[in-house]
Amino acid sequence: MTTKQELPDEVLSAMAVEWRRKALEGDLHARGIAHELETELRRRAGAPFARYDTLDMRPLGMRTARRPWWKLWRAH
Repeated sequence: MTTKQELPDEVLSAMAVEWRRKALEGDLHARGIAHELETELRRRAGAPFARYDTLDMRPLGMRTARRPWWKLWRAH
């Protein structure tokens, strides 16, 4: 049996799309398979892992501090 590491990118991508479609149609096991295939595609592409603390690309001086949730309705 051929493993996902041995498949060409085009075949792997087509399989991921097909399994994702099955998952959207309600197949309970298709989501996990689609996720594994998509993970392999990202690994091959060398996609960096997101660092969530660096996603705000604005300069530090332009960032606004988030107010605590309990102060959402208080006027300043």
